[in-house]
Amino acid sequence: MSGAPLAGYLRRLGFAEPPPPTAETLFALQRAHLERVPYENVDIQLGRPAGIDPELSVRRIAAGRGGYCLHLNGAFSVLLASLGYDVTRHFAAVHLAAERERRDATGDHLALTVRVAGAEYVVDTGLGDGPHEPLPLRAGTYRRGGSTYRIEELGGPVAGWRYENDAGSAAVMNFHAGPADMAEFEAEHLRMSTSPESGFVRTLALLRRDARGVDALRGRVLSRIDPVRGTTERELRTPEEFFRVIETVFGRRLDDLDAADREALWARVDAAHETWLAGKTERDAGRADWGACPTPPDGPAPHAAATAP
Repeated sequence: MSGAPLAGYLRRLGFAEPPPPTAETLFALQRAHLERVPYENVDIQLGRPAGIDPELSVRRIAAGRGGYCLHLNGAFSVLLASLGYDVTRHFAAVHLAAERERRDATGDHLALTVRVAGAEYVVDTGLGDGPHEPLPLRAGTYRRGGSTYRIEELGGPVAGWRYENDAGSAAVMNFHAGPADMAEFEAEHLRMSTSPESGFVRTLALLRRDARGVDALRGRVLSRIDPVRGTTERELRTPEEFFRVIETVFGRRLDDLDAADREALWARVDAAHETWLAGKTERDAGRADWGACPTPPDGPAPHAAATAP
């Protein structure tokens, strides 16, 4: 693709010039991506989901948008390859904590591996609340930023790898060892972005990861999730506050939304929030252990929205 979108992408990550393809740069790029490009489903909520062609996703990010894993990791793979990294896309799936025993991959997640300086890494900007930095692609347990991650071979009939997170909503991510073509993800993208049963369709979600924790907006509930200091939350009460948070906390530009779009998005989010509040007492009584994140339990967890509507 032409250099202008890639240059804009790099500028959004804080790089005025293309950096050298070193391991140190790879770590810096993933950190910057998670801190500056949100995991978000605004377009899906408006009924106009973006396609998953990676070059289109590069242009989206350069223009100030985000996306979910198929957009974020797809675009990141193009950027890394343009810088000289050896990158492979993999067919993957995310599972919740209750599904830890699963070792299949269904295509609801796009995973990346990168080889640099004789080492290989799992690189992921599309888990929402996943690791802030790449993890070595070798069996082991890794402590990062108050969370513990484990990498092991997938086992079973298809060669691959398995990632586990002790605290994040994407408790397990399985991926096949071989390379994947983006066409393999189209069916799952269609389901996740258009099905009334999909959590991405049912609930607005934005997430931004940094070294200390995660900012999360689900519906009208804004949370700061910190594994060391705990979690705080507040309810956004006006459309002005809501859109200000999207732009300032999550860095998602909104110049692609006109007045009618903003009105429609707020009305949709507000109605979903009121429905959630109406049933909150009953749900709290029956689901007191639904997890540490104090946001609506029937809204999507970061990437798990795809598999657990």
